[in-house]
Amino acid sequence: MFSTRNCRPAAWAAAAVLVLGPLAAACGDDGDGGSRPATSPPTTAATPESPTDGAEPADPAAAEEQIKKNWTDFFDPFVPTDEKVKLLENGEALRPVLTAFGNDKNAARVSAEVTGIQFTSPTRATVTYNLMVDGNTALPDAKGTAVLEGDTWKVSQKALCALVELSPNAGDVPGC
Repeated sequence: MFSTRNCRPAAWAAAAVLVLGPLAAACGDDGDGGSRPATSPPTTAATPESPTDGAEPADPAAAEEQIKKNWTDFFDPFVPTDEKVKLLENGEALRPVLTAFGNDKNAARVSAEVTGIQFTSPTRATVTYNLMVDGNTALPDAKGTAVLEGDTWKVSQKALCALVELSPNAGDVPGC
């Protein structure tokens, strides 16, 4: 019998190539000899942080609503890159990645559906989501982090970079 557990690696690989493949060309070698930017390498997005006492923001319901909206908008192919930059932690540094997404026809097939949010501090939350391709779940129950910057809950740089690293062709991506 064919189990969904055995399908997961294939789904991850297919989604990574479909969604993240164009990043290699757009963000690969920037002529610096292949050295990585001076940012720390991301850990996997699948490792949620442990909640602690006082882990919720002052208004958890409003924070959850904003996280869901911003996370969904970030992965919405019809949201302009300039808006996505505002929804991503260190968005300006990762503009080349977002531009690559915006310029790729396959990226227009991708969306995200938030299925759960767990606050790990007043300024961080673990987000569980399904990454969808053409409305079908390609990466079920993926984990990422939302961070509060100023008054805005954003997709963390770590979460985006972990997705980028799924692509076998990603190479060195500026900001990751």
